[in-house]
Amino acid sequence: MKTVDHKCPSCNASINYNPKSKNWVCEYCGSKFTLEQLEANEKNFESTSVKDSKELKKEPEEKVEMDEYICQDCGAQIVADKNTAATFCVYCKNTAILKSRLTDKFSPSQVIPFAKTKEDAIEAFTKVGKGKFLMPKEFSNPKNIEEIKGIYIPFWLYSCKMHGRVAGKGTKVTTWSTYDYIYTKTDTYKVERSGDFHFDKIPVDGSVRFNDAIMNSIEPFDYKDLTKFSYSYLSGFLAEKYDVEKEEAKKITIDRAQETCYYNLMTGTGYTSFVPEIKEKEISDEKIDYVLLPVWMVNIKYNEKFYTFAMNGQTGKMIGDIPYSKKKAFLFFLILFVIIFAIIAVITYFV
Repeated sequence: MKTVDHKCPSCNASINYNPKSKNWVCEYCGSKFTLEQLEANEKNFESTSVKDSKELKKEPEEKVEMDEYICQDCGAQIVADKNTAATFCVYCKNTAILKSRLTDKFSPSQVIPFAKTKEDAIEAFTKVGKGKFLMPKEFSNPKNIEEIKGIYIPFWLYSCKMHGRVAGKGTKVTTWSTYDYIYTKTDTYKVERSGDFHFDKIPVDGSVRFNDAIMNSIEPFDYKDLTKFSYSYLSGFLAEKYDVEKEEAKKITIDRAQETCYYNLMTGTGYTSFVPEIKEKEISDEKIDYVLLPVWMVNIKYNEKFYTFAMNGQTGKMIGDIPYSKKKAFLFFLILFVIIFAIIAVITYFV
């Protein structure tokens, strides 16, 4: 099966998306192109290859998910799992877009293009470890830092209107005292509250392989930058397709919305305590979209454990914890002990 990549219309070299200029830049000849120019060039190319396309459609293998692909630049085999939609050729380093992986139900409706470059991600990662002298050397190794990759992660965005109602018992406790006694009065009330809530684009990570806690931590994304999906945005980046189904994602987001709805209805009541006996909800105007969101990510192995660092490719928010090196900690305290012992020995000698 063949892969798809984008070529420079001027010199036919591979071309990647540049987050800073928001254009596609050819590193070979320096030419810059807009999305409209690239798509127009791609349509012209496809129109001259109609015969080949028809012949390819006759091949039954196009309907079967395969693990091996042919790099369009150097002809090498590229191995990818069933959820990879864009990857890199290990030989020529050019982007391989597995276009068939993002068709039909797996075709995203929108994408937020990368706004942060690899240089931005490296700088943010370096700041995380700045001043941490007990940091293991693996986290300052340039080879490991250079492994930071830009990945388009599949997300489901759920929107709805929710009418919520809670009913139960509320109490108000009043306390006062006299010279001899302390009095407490508890009044009990029947309480009922309801309200309407509008939830817009609640995100759910659509990939099982990525840690949900990490993906939640780099939120929020600014959805004003959502744009119509084009394969061109994948140039120079990795990409995944979803393996969390729509109904599963919908259940997760409804649970989150419901929790927020009930929390707001049960707090700020003015009662000392409130115990709900009835919780009800009605959902309307549901909508769920499949989109790709940008993330810079690197995994660093230390003591047989992987530590993941991720940066929001749009806002630059970075998360990740750096462990301390037990070897460095031991040497530090050993040196500190020797210095303290030497100081005490000198003081004792002169005293």
